[in-house]
Amino acid sequence: MAELGGVALDPKRDRLVIVASALGTVFEWYDFFIYGILASLLGKLFFTTGNPTTELLFSLGAFAIGFFFRPLGAVLFGYFGDRIGRKYTFLVTISLMGLATAAIGVLPTQAQAGIAAPLLLLLLRTLQGLALGGEYGGAAIYVAEHAPVDKRGQYTSWIQASVAGGFLLAIGVVLGARSIIPEDEFVAWGWRVPFLLSLLLLGISLWIRLKLSESPVFKAMKEAGTTSKNPIVESFSDRANIGNIFVALFGVAAGLTVIYYTSQFGTLYFLQGTARIPETQALVFMAIGATLAAPLYVVFGWVSDRIGRKKLLLLGYALTLVLIFPLFRMMGDAANPALGEAVAANPVTIELPACDYSVFGKPGTECAQGLAFLSKGGIDHEKEPADGVALRVGSVRVEGFDANRWTAALVAAGYPDKADPARVNGVVVVLAVALMVGLSAMTYGQVAAILVELFPAKVRYTSMSIPYHIGTGYFGGFLPVISQYIVVRTGDAYAGLWYTFGVVLMALIVSAIWLPETRGRDISG
Repeated sequence: MAELGGVALDPKRDRLVIVASALGTVFEWYDFFIYGILASLLGKLFFTTGNPTTELLFSLGAFAIGFFFRPLGAVLFGYFGDRIGRKYTFLVTISLMGLATAAIGVLPTQAQAGIAAPLLLLLLRTLQGLALGGEYGGAAIYVAEHAPVDKRGQYTSWIQASVAGGFLLAIGVVLGARSIIPEDEFVAWGWRVPFLLSLLLLGISLWIRLKLSESPVFKAMKEAGTTSKNPIVESFSDRANIGNIFVALFGVAAGLTVIYYTSQFGTLYFLQGTARIPETQALVFMAIGATLAAPLYVVFGWVSDRIGRKKLLLLGYALTLVLIFPLFRMMGDAANPALGEAVAANPVTIELPACDYSVFGKPGTECAQGLAFLSKGGIDHEKEPADGVALRVGSVRVEGFDANRWTAALVAAGYPDKADPARVNGVVVVLAVALMVGLSAMTYGQVAAILVELFPAKVRYTSMSIPYHIGTGYFGGFLPVISQYIVVRTGDAYAGLWYTFGVVLMALIVSAIWLPETRGRDISG
């Protein structure tokens, strides 16, 4: 059997490796993303407060909990992946993920079980986070350690494409369930169907992955007796390896993750909240845009095999910094042009005294109720200190808070309650979504190859999983709740993008200075 770069060439085996690893990754990310897509509804069911903004933020907080525990899962499963093997570790992680997701589908709601309901939901989100902390590293390493050296970026890019595939599958299942199940029944019980479907996906994934053999690199280490005795200690006992861990965290994982989550959940929440497009239509736009751009993950993985990983990563970061605000403004103008026209013609200002408004509680005072009203509506507004509460819409001033009078003033000034279907430019919205996903593909497509090539084989699972999941778990996982919080506090619908901008700028600087070019490295030792 021929070899290239120390790896035996076996096209049939390689296809099975890629399909099994990628399909399992699709299913695992489906399990994780289904919560994010249904976050608004789950907030009402599990975090009932009477304030829709608060419910959404609490639900997004529960979404972030899964990301919070991903680094712990990386430590735990990274240890086993370096000690007992890549294959058996990611069999365990996908089983844990599938069972935890299915369990969400049978949870009682807060109305049925009180405080126990959100607590159980948080527990299951924790288990999902632990599982995901071990899945990505195992799948990426398994594929990379089978790949020829000149196709490592291309082979591993299927893992990144699978993450996008999980998102698309989640959107497809939710849209399918909503089209079959009437709205009132979907709210009552139909939301459980996408979660319960994970049991079927788990069975398919296990059946395929059990056909795989262990990675050739790990088998060689095991036969030679050179596997790590304590991969956690060894990962952090070498100074050069520690440096690579920090570069992988702040220069690679943090940057590409905030771009990815902005391109997925950032755009979805923006279309639903700020642009006021119905959920189903927003999901359709997301599905079409993401589907059009998804092949770019593999394309850019292939490109990285030709021009190098670092150059492509830096280019993606730079383009993101230049394009992120224009793309979202393009999306907003196309999705709801009347809103942009109203903001330009009749800007909104709220006059208010010192206010104790908290986005995490039910507004009690008049000024808090006014701020909650504008935040819930996603209306851009300025704040102006005053002795009492008043709303100014253009030249019209309404004293005191009254939801009906404020709504009437906004409607009279041209502020739409929802996007006008006749004026929605779907082609431009889809193009903006596709371009955002394309930026994600440019920075994410080659990341598995970068991380695998950065670290030695004996501690690879641990060394790459920890920074990757800290970066994705903390910088990316908290992006929805942080960006939404910024929007609520500032009154600017686009202000949340500054979080993405700041993290990407940091990643660009770190990668430009300290990230080495890894293309072509020998990963067998």
